[in-house]
Amino acid sequence: MKWFKRLAMVAGVAVLAVVLVACGKTNRTQKASLVHPGTLTVGLEGTYAPYSYRKDGKLTGFEVELARKLAKQMGYKVKFVPTKWDSLIAGVGAHKFDMVLNNVVMTPQRKKAYAFSHPYIYSKSALIMKKDNQTIKNAKDMKGQRIAAATGTVNADNVKKFGGKVVNNNDFATAISLIRQNRVQAALNSSEAFSYYQGQQHASDLKQVVLPTKQIPAQKIGVLMSKHNPGLVQKTNQALSHLRKTGELKKLSEKYFHQDITKP
Repeated sequence: MKWFKRLAMVAGVAVLAVVLVACGKTNRTQKASLVHPGTLTVGLEGTYAPYSYRKDGKLTGFEVELARKLAKQMGYKVKFVPTKWDSLIAGVGAHKFDMVLNNVVMTPQRKKAYAFSHPYIYSKSALIMKKDNQTIKNAKDMKGQRIAAATGTVNADNVKKFGGKVVNNNDFATAISLIRQNRVQAALNSSEAFSYYQGQQHASDLKQVVLPTKQIPAQKIGVLMSKHNPGLVQKTNQALSHLRKTGELKKLSEKYFHQDITKP
């Protein structure tokens, strides 16, 4: 019997060792790595209302407030790094910031190189054009037309998909200028962004054609992070789930978009 008890003790110690090693691995996995310890560094454009923009010289907007709430829930301070779109996503890989909140669509191609949080909004696409434009009524009408869309975006991909000619624009304001200068027939962009712009600027000379999801599905928007930082991804999803459960995410959506776009 003594040998049996000893064998049981040895087996118990072995099991405990395995559990401790597993816990150690789990803890290492769950630990978030940050560019600046204790501070969540967030990349965004800061020129794309109502997602992120400047009011009286200060950054504000839906994604700015969302980033602040996420950081607070995770126990971090937050630092914003305004960056042009064409350098934004690459900034995560270059360790310039920990994450990007900039209405980034969760495409299969991006998922191969980067990690995403759960979606926090679902954005519908729209063709923005002059009010008297009767030529473009749906996505198929982009064929052969000059359409403003930022290079490297899903909008640009969709313009090409429907046979349009992409005219690159650096930001939303530039796209609007291209339309008014008759340098493009329309711009493919976020319906929510245009609705906000039209409400703020009283742009009665422009209109939008919201595209049916059969032509362009509602785009899943998530927080973009490094695949090599699973701890941050986990913490971000936990914080996001908390904001969704408490209704804070919905309130932010209604504040900036005047509708709940946090669900499909």
